[in-house]
Amino acid sequence: MTRPSTSTRHQSPKSGFVLVIVLVTIVVLALSVYTFAMLMQTEDLATRMMAKRIQSKYLVDSGVDYAKLFLSEPAKMIESKGGWWDNPTRFQAIPVAAEASSPENVGYFSIVASSLDEDGRPYGHRFGLYDESAKLNLNVLPYLEVWQPGSARNMLTALPGVTEDIADAILDYLDSDDETRDYGYESSHYNSKNPPYAAKNGPLDSLEELLLVEGVNATLLYGMDINRNGILDPSEQSSGGVSGVDADLYLGLANYVTLHSKETNLNSEGLTRVNINSDDLEQLYDDLRSAYNEDWANFVIHYRTAKDAPISTAPTEASAVIKSSNLFPIDFATASSVRKFTSVLDLVEAYVKVDDPLNLITYIQSPVNITSLVGTMPVLMGNMTTNEGSTIPGRVNIMKAPRRILEGIPGFEAETVDAVLEARQLWQDDEFELNKNRKFETWLLIEGIIDLPTMKSVLPYICVRGDVYKAEIVGYFGDGAGTSRAEAVFDTTVPIPRLLFWRDKSDLPAAFSVEVLGTSLTQ
Repeated sequence: MTRPSTSTRHQSPKSGFVLVIVLVTIVVLALSVYTFAMLMQTEDLATRMMAKRIQSKYLVDSGVDYAKLFLSEPAKMIESKGGWWDNPTRFQAIPVAAEASSPENVGYFSIVASSLDEDGRPYGHRFGLYDESAKLNLNVLPYLEVWQPGSARNMLTALPGVTEDIADAILDYLDSDDETRDYGYESSHYNSKNPPYAAKNGPLDSLEELLLVEGVNATLLYGMDINRNGILDPSEQSSGGVSGVDADLYLGLANYVTLHSKETNLNSEGLTRVNINSDDLEQLYDDLRSAYNEDWANFVIHYRTAKDAPISTAPTEASAVIKSSNLFPIDFATASSVRKFTSVLDLVEAYVKVDDPLNLITYIQSPVNITSLVGTMPVLMGNMTTNEGSTIPGRVNIMKAPRRILEGIPGFEAETVDAVLEARQLWQDDEFELNKNRKFETWLLIEGIIDLPTMKSVLPYICVRGDVYKAEIVGYFGDGAGTSRAEAVFDTTVPIPRLLFWRDKSDLPAAFSVEVLGTSLTQ
């Protein structure tokens, strides 16, 4: 018998080992291919997400231009289009790049705002803008404090969470001097911090600068509104302990203050109002005669130039007579200004003593008296002013401001605030348009809510509308990928609205879902 060869005995085990190596190699290669494919899909998804994020920023830019265009329209045109307050037709789900074959790739922007009750508490959202005059303008407070000491501190302490210490610290941080208030801090205090810094001693550029003020922290400034969308989301309510926080502190101090509010000082035709404190008396006379008549012009100049101070009640002298101001023409060769008006309301029920050739005790009476206020007040307020310049900064819009801000206005008692809140709830837009007196803050006087002396004292603090608006603009796609968000502030006191302030808020936590913002194409 022949003995088997060695090579034949070992052939089968070697073949099995090679097969195992091949199988392992195939598995490794398959896993590598799978991993590579998954990596490429992830990279593709990330690239698409990044592309949408970049595109969504341009959607926000489109929203900025859209808002500027909308606000550039005449007031009546804006009202005919639904107004700026709550107008989903004009501000919700506006398509920018429509792609009918891929709805998820349609780009939109929405301009969304929080709905607040009369106490400044959030209860939902709307699609529209914010009137910045509904808030307290921090940058005008140092000027108000000079004009009426104590007024700025009182307006600040009326806000939720603001103590006298914090109010004084804010005022010291803003004012231009280095004198420390009772509870305040100046640069010497801030220089001792690590790192050291100085008080601003001037207007703030952003609300975040308040965090540099002693006593102000993020909780006070923003409350529980972590994503700063002006709405208390369910997640913020559950994590913030709502039950232990006053409702007017939900959104923090940022809900009540601004840096940008102002209003136009032009008449309804866009022309400069007559400044009755002008130093050029002869030009003032001509302007008044053109805007009103000779009787108004004569009385204003006599008021400014009379030797004796004007009185606000009928003369009490037994032999006094009241004559028409037209009987006493102005001699501009000898006339010189003796006084100025504190407000246009100084003209109401005013009497001026004049020299009479007949040696009588003679007074002339203002064309604006208590019995004629309903007819003359719109004429007075619409065309006269005591403020220089084309704008008036920082007055509070009593038609939109929450209770907390109204309570801080000097001269506003609790019953006054209640009456204002009740009256503005009853007004309809068409009624507001038809009643000319309600276009001016002096409707408080006309409707008997406050008397004339109080009206004079509160006039520097209040208005019925502002001309600076804030927009919260969200750019997004139908699938919710790559959303961007920004805050923009527009000044409409100029013919073409200009952008005062812009801040990217995309880095903050998600603020609005696609379901809230909307995705339906609108024409």
